[in-house]
Amino acid sequence: MKKLSALIPALLFMTVFTVNAAWEQPTLGYTLSPLSKPVEAPNFKLEDMDENEYDFSEYRGKVVLLNFWATWCPPCKREMPSMERVYQKYQGDNFTVIGVNQMEDGDRIFSFTGSLDTRPTFDILLDSESKVSQAYEVRGLPTTYLIDKQGKIRYRAIGGREFDHQEVEKIIQSLMNE
Repeated sequence: MKKLSALIPALLFMTVFTVNAAWEQPTLGYTLSPLSKPVEAPNFKLEDMDENEYDFSEYRGKVVLLNFWATWCPPCKREMPSMERVYQKYQGDNFTVIGVNQMEDGDRIFSFTGSLDTRPTFDILLDSESKVSQAYEVRGLPTTYLIDKQGKIRYRAIGGREFDHQEVEKIIQSLMNE
């Protein structure tokens, strides 16, 4: 009985912590803010975790969901699965997703993506000096831009989103049909 009474506070703490941890998860929205006037997306060259270089200009002709994120960012982690789902759904239709990680190394990103239920298959690029995020005027993470086939930024979202929500998918389909 003495062992059980000593165990009860620990079990109570673990239960309360688990419930509160789930309760405190950031909610994800689904709205994207249209830019009043589309602007040219800044071009950049970045490497992925395997040191392969990507030139953003090579994505011209595709609708691009460009997401700035970091492993320490809870809403970034929460929105990753929805980015993968929308990528899988539309990738063959002139659409792609690019994740631009902020100031973290490839080993940390590899470990993080490996811990997710579904490992992302879209391109993840490293902005180790945060120069690309500065060019895109990123002020908080996650920040996402939806770029049309002509390379113009058309929509922006600051904070976590469910990118496979039907409202977001309508926007993506609309841009793909232009």
